[in-house]
Amino acid sequence: MDERLIETIVNQVAERLLAGRNVKSDAGSDLVTDEIRAGIVLVNISARHIHLTSDHVEQLFGKGAQLKPMRSLHQPGEFASEQQVLLVGQAGRTLGPVRVLGPVRKASQVEISLTDCYTLGLKQLPPIRPSGDHTGTFGITMVGSAGAVTLNSGLIRANRHVHLHTTQAEAMGLRNGDRVDVRLDGERPAIFLGCQIRAHEAFRGEMHIDTDDGNAVGIKSGAKAQILLQGRH
Repeated sequence: MDERLIETIVNQVAERLLAGRNVKSDAGSDLVTDEIRAGIVLVNISARHIHLTSDHVEQLFGKGAQLKPMRSLHQPGEFASEQQVLLVGQAGRTLGPVRVLGPVRKASQVEISLTDCYTLGLKQLPPIRPSGDHTGTFGITMVGSAGAVTLNSGLIRANRHVHLHTTQAEAMGLRNGDRVDVRLDGERPAIFLGCQIRAHEAFRGEMHIDTDDGNAVGIKSGAKAQILLQGRH
């Protein structure tokens, strides 16, 4: 083969590889806004909700049942489904209907607030855990339109956390797993200490707090939070 032709091909391949690297490094750069650089993120109130395995979806809503999206959530690919269940606590006390969120997960999980615990008459409070961490948790009974499921674990009160795309986290000088203090300016401004940073390429900037925290500060979904970057842990 002609040496000039080989050199031309090599150069073209090199250019394509370099272009691929540039695209990868720029991925998510459009998510790094002036607000993000300043540590300002959206706040959404994470009301009581449930995540289910595909098996539990069928047990609760019928054979072959799948979650039916009702509306999309802020995090890509996540949605509130049309399905809801009733939670059964102690002494027959109930709470619901409680919305099921999708898509399905590898392990079912129920997230409630402290106020919800009182409504259910729980004598033992579920621990505060990051989503997916069921260490030391107990379960609860869920009742759907076609049946009931009793979990052995997975009942939690979710920790305060901030979702960030990896490029957003980098722009703030943060990494996945960091702990930060966050200020929320509602009717009763407050600083929440030690909020967990969850950074991933699939995430978008958004802080999640439960209804109790939202009511305490006096804010609703759509508010903004200020990450105190000097208060990182």
